[in-house]
Amino acid sequence: MSITSSSNRAFVEAEQYSSFILEHMHDGMLPGSFYRDVSDFGNGEVLNIKTIGEAQIQEVEEDSPLVYSPIETGEVELRITDYVGDAWYVTDKMRQDGAQIEQLLAARSKEATRAIQEFVETKALQTINDAQTPNDANTINGFAHRFLATGTNDTMLQIDLINMKLAFDKAEVPYGGRVAFVDPVVGATLDTLYQSSSNVDSNPTMQAIMENGFDRDHDYVLSMFGWSIISSNRLPDIAASAEFSNANASKANLFMCIADDQCKPLMMAWRQQSKVEGDRNKDKQRDEFVQTARMGFGAQRVDTLGVIITSATHIA
Repeated sequence: MSITSSSNRAFVEAEQYSSFILEHMHDGMLPGSFYRDVSDFGNGEVLNIKTIGEAQIQEVEEDSPLVYSPIETGEVELRITDYVGDAWYVTDKMRQDGAQIEQLLAARSKEATRAIQEFVETKALQTINDAQTPNDANTINGFAHRFLATGTNDTMLQIDLINMKLAFDKAEVPYGGRVAFVDPVVGATLDTLYQSSSNVDSNPTMQAIMENGFDRDHDYVLSMFGWSIISSNRLPDIAASAEFSNANASKANLFMCIADDQCKPLMMAWRQQSKVEGDRNKDKQRDEFVQTARMGFGAQRVDTLGVIITSATHIA
């Protein structure tokens, strides 16, 4: 008697499951070194931070008194505003009948952690964009810190990077630590237009961040005119016709200086780092888990901040 798959279908297992679980793909996360981590905010909901204005010198004449002026001060504030989390469960029946349950729970917890990280990065970048006045040049010392890219279909060109460099130079922003977060569409444009240019340095200049700061695969595009350019998929969206007559759905590409905590435009405080807690629901015969985090964001200065608005889809 022959034993073949066609004559013994009852003994053929119709489906098999691999021990490998295919997880959702993610890009890299921005490291914490891009914002000031506020450490003196252990309780309360609002932290007020003092600022001091510039000193103005005057001509001095012999035997004549100087003109006294008050010390100009101000305040910026940081609020704990965001309380986010995730929750999931596994039933007893699933534990009894299923396979790889612990692997499934570990993967689910990993996804929850990642979702909170993505929320933090998205909110941080949005906070930076919101620090400026929309549809306004946000001029500092006579030079715009917010403008629409000048290329066809609102694509970024070399002159846009030069203009933002000049704006930072005129604002007396330190040359070191200047970074730009651009949409991958902009990264593709810059790669296409300038990869062979003598003004381009494609070797990573932020070695410590690239080696230690990113979780994985966060794209370094290139370095141009003092900007270390990095791509991000979480830049703020800007609707078509919302700013400077932008013809396309757009992205706010963020330029900033992160040389030290005095320069960084963004500050953040964790009231509760992300944590997981579990409990037993005996009535529903299941194990339940929650993961929560609490934090706040604020803009501490705008003179070290710039925004170039570009098309979300067009490549030059």
